[in-house]
Amino acid sequence: MFRLRRYRYYVFFAAIAVFLIYRATKDSEQWTSVSASIPHAKAPKSAPARGFGITNKQTSGKSDTRFSGEDDALAQHLLDKAQKEPQQVKIPDLKPTATEDAGDKFEVPTPITTTDQTQVLVYDKDAAAKTTTAPLIDIPDKNVGQGAKGGKGIHGAPGAQKTKTQTATTTIHWHKVPEHFPVPEDEIIPLPTGKPKPIPAVQYEFTKESTDAREKRLERLAKVKAEMVRGWNGYMTYAKGHDELRPVSKTFRDPFCGWAATLVDALDTLWIMGMKKEFDEAMLEVEKIDFTTSAFRSEIPVFETTIRYLGGLVAAYDVSGGKAGGYDILLEKAVELAEILMGVFDTPNRMPVLYYNWKPPIASLPKRAQAGVSVAELGSLAMEFTRLAQITKENKYYDAVARITDAFYEWQERGTTIPGIFPEHVDATGCNRTAEAEIAAKKAALEAQQNQIELGESNSKTAKGKTSPSTDEINHQIESGKEHSQGTLNRRSAVGTPDNNGTEKAKAVHSGEEVYTPSEGTPSPKDERDPGPSELTAQDGFLDSQKEKQKDKCVAQGLAPGSWSSSEQYSMGGSQDSTYEYFPKQWLLLGGLEPKYKTLHAKVTAAVKKWLLFRPMVPGDPDILFSAKLNTWGNPESDAVVDWEVTHLTCFIGGMFGMGGKIFEIPEDVEIGKRLTDGCVWAYETTPSGIMPEGASVVPCAEVNNCHWNETLYWEWLDPLFESRNEQIAEFEEQQKERKAQKAQKAKMKGHKNLGVASGEIVSSEGRINNSRPVDFDEELGGSSQGVASSSLDSLGIHKRAPPTPIGPSSNGNSNTGRFSEKSTQAADLEDEPVMNTNSDPTITSAIDDEEVPLSEADDKSEFPDPASPMSHKKFVENKILSENLPPGFVSANYHAYILRPEAIESVWYMYRITGDTTWRDKGWKMFNAIVSQTRTEAGNSAIDNVLVKNSGKTDEMESFWQAETLKYFYLLYSDPNLISLDEWVLNTEAHPFKRPT
Repeated sequence: MFRLRRYRYYVFFAAIAVFLIYRATKDSEQWTSVSASIPHAKAPKSAPARGFGITNKQTSGKSDTRFSGEDDALAQHLLDKAQKEPQQVKIPDLKPTATEDAGDKFEVPTPITTTDQTQVLVYDKDAAAKTTTAPLIDIPDKNVGQGAKGGKGIHGAPGAQKTKTQTATTTIHWHKVPEHFPVPEDEIIPLPTGKPKPIPAVQYEFTKESTDAREKRLERLAKVKAEMVRGWNGYMTYAKGHDELRPVSKTFRDPFCGWAATLVDALDTLWIMGMKKEFDEAMLEVEKIDFTTSAFRSEIPVFETTIRYLGGLVAAYDVSGGKAGGYDILLEKAVELAEILMGVFDTPNRMPVLYYNWKPPIASLPKRAQAGVSVAELGSLAMEFTRLAQITKENKYYDAVARITDAFYEWQERGTTIPGIFPEHVDATGCNRTAEAEIAAKKAALEAQQNQIELGESNSKTAKGKTSPSTDEINHQIESGKEHSQGTLNRRSAVGTPDNNGTEKAKAVHSGEEVYTPSEGTPSPKDERDPGPSELTAQDGFLDSQKEKQKDKCVAQGLAPGSWSSSEQYSMGGSQDSTYEYFPKQWLLLGGLEPKYKTLHAKVTAAVKKWLLFRPMVPGDPDILFSAKLNTWGNPESDAVVDWEVTHLTCFIGGMFGMGGKIFEIPEDVEIGKRLTDGCVWAYETTPSGIMPEGASVVPCAEVNNCHWNETLYWEWLDPLFESRNEQIAEFEEQQKERKAQKAQKAKMKGHKNLGVASGEIVSSEGRINNSRPVDFDEELGGSSQGVASSSLDSLGIHKRAPPTPIGPSSNGNSNTGRFSEKSTQAADLEDEPVMNTNSDPTITSAIDDEEVPLSEADDKSEFPDPASPMSHKKFVENKILSENLPPGFVSANYHAYILRPEAIESVWYMYRITGDTTWRDKGWKMFNAIVSQTRTEAGNSAIDNVLVKNSGKTDEMESFWQAETLKYFYLLYSDPNLISLDEWVLNTEAHPFKRPT
């Protein structure tokens, strides 16, 4: 019995052991499957493959930009990675080496504050290997912060703040989705090939400078660099990894998806200024940027992202030496971002969606470009994608922007209201809405006619002889109308439209975008996977309501005016500027091999000269020019309304005219560029702060070559109602004469026997006062005592003055702060009236008759108050100038802020490099000192609210273009002219230099 019990225990423990062994085996299998699902990353490249075997020297000769075999291999490697999903971006080892400071080459004085070298993070292979970058295409969900948000700054100080608390929620990432409107391989527009054409030199042939001039230049150069160093340290301390620094509060903000806009935008500036250690430190932050997700925006602003991020990465790759420089991560990140942005071109006419919802449920839906987009946003993507195509040798990037150029070229040839230039707002949908409405109306009318006839046939035999049009006949008429309404469209632009790609699409609006999804019964051949919950939600809302008759019936057209009003606006300013800037620059970037850009530029400058350029009438008669804004309703010869504006954004035009005049050999345009640039310099020097306002207006000269200051005319512009104001003064003076005559007449009436009698008493015909029957005007006339008594007294020739407000309390002890009522007035009059004997001699007169004296001046004004005199023309103008702080010559300055813009100094730099005239350096130095003195903060520089006063309030914003453009142009103005020579480089609208082909 005992032995049986003992074996029972053995069996029990054996069962437990078997169960534990079984569970251990299953757990092992699970861990094996998990480890197998993690993609294996290859070992990083060795240090020599991507080390720092580079120098910071700037060569004075032209650099060869032909692509070597290494370039081809790198480009193919990057493209293969971009097309495979999923695969991680490799981060190879980096080996730092000591490099030469570019500042030494240009002999910048050494006492410049810079980042403490002992606390600068060095970009090395260990740090790079520890940095995790999101996979390029299909990325698993993860929680990764943007950059180093909330971490420590470069000096060990705590970060400014944390934007979001870490949660367990899954981060959404963009991933590549199938295209709905792909371009066939044989129709992709290739980069122009062949040897670049000979292009005239842009830069002046500078000679050796004197010792004094050199010392002066280097002193200025050092001060500009010191401003950059302070601002960069402020950004890295308080805003590292974020878009922008708030330089007053020492915090940050993220208006551009939170991808470290300032850092990426300033990369090439760091290199150009010789801030090599800061550049290497920035590389660590570039590694951390994840372009596939954003915690701040669900829509990517395509224009700003392209010029700042894509342009910044490509330019930094170029200036740091390209493939030979060893900073491959710059090109890798540029390709990663470009692959995301390529989704914006997946539309029926290949015009881009300019606010791109990157989240896969929306990004995967078909979409169409918007109506009412700005010219600048649509046309300012060309240089960045073109340069990337040249580096990677991938034509699809060039194809994307070449189609936009083709559309503008076709529109310019077709003709706009102002021939040569384009209205500010553009309809880029590719659909003729008017034609669509006409077709729909025609179809509805025909269907109604057919229904009416069919109804008549079924209800009455009287319609026996009538025949109704068949369905085929109706469709034929509709198609005929469609063909009639449809304009000529470039073949490239028509690729993949809903009508010719074999599928039908149903249209809806989602998040401000027009999107198209497969209609019922026509599943998309591109994506047969099961839709996720977000996609079902996005689609069900409109797919269920879209029937066959509501399918997209787009009547194709090219670009067209997109204003929601009947007017069109033309200018060289905001929302239009950079597209015109890119025409000659793109011609340079392509080595003169694409003639469209030269034609586009030539017609633009001709239109600007005819319609927009004007000379302002200002004190001193300077020979300067500005570009106006024109509104028209379709016939500018007769209905044009011109705004003679002076705007900071338009100041780029001086450099555009100057450079275009050089490369296309038009000396007149170079002179126009000088006068346009001098106009912006004048606008700086005229204000109390020494800084030009965002927007103002002036008086135009009637003749450009014969213009002199006329203060009378200037005052008339300040006061458009000056003529009616003079008429009002004359009318007022005439009324004053009448009032004086009336006062004199009233004064004579002062001695009348009826005057001075108390209210309620009547003077008899014998001249006696009758107290027997007082008159109560409220009772007799039924009105208010205050209004009716006055009317009745008027009828009796009695004019009663309003009593003065009592100083102390009334006789009844109540304080009275308002006007007396009529009854209380009557009581006061009766109490003050002397006692009269009714039985006295009839010749006795009232006591008031003994006081026949003229009205005093005070009494006279109390009874007859003078109306306010209308403001004279002179008074109005003086008040306007004083209240608005208008500088001499300005008619208005309603937009009086300054947000650290670069356009004016940009043109000053171009003029110096083109002409070699050192006075441009002196003009620029005045601008620099004014800007710094008004915007400097401890951590950087801040935008200011009002340039029309000194020491204006600061708005606590430092746009990324302050370091990317403004300080870069100032630095290059005082650097050696061979640094970023205009004969070797071409700069995008964010001042990012791209290498020109040789």
